[in-house]
Amino acid sequence: MTTTNLTVIVPLYRLAHSRTGDKGNRSNISVIAWHPALWDVLVDQVTETAVAQQFVQRRPRQVTRYLLPQLQAMNLVLDDVLDGGVNDSLNLDSHGKALSYLLLDMPITVPADLGPHFGGPTA
Repeated sequence: MTTTNLTVIVPLYRLAHSRTGDKGNRSNISVIAWHPALWDVLVDQVTETAVAQQFVQRRPRQVTRYLLPQLQAMNLVLDDVLDGGVNDSLNLDSHGKALSYLLLDMPITVPADLGPHFGGPTA
């Protein structure tokens, strides 16, 4: 068996899927690894700082990450990203469910040998 240092850059949706919700002006986005072998990459790169940068145009006041290693999942709570909340906003695209797609498009650098564990759409 040969090991290499080759990496690939893929969108987060190749490594994980997501569930979302919102309450008031807070979005709650879970990220669940497609395979346990991808968990360490997610922990290393889907950080509070990286998520805040991915949502920079939404200007989150704070991003808090909760790790659930037994499930290979994390919960991200983004404060003040929903234009005041579902009932206060005229912008339907700003609500929790739509924001998960913005997160899942985040580029992630992955060791190429983890490719067999990727999931999600290939296009």
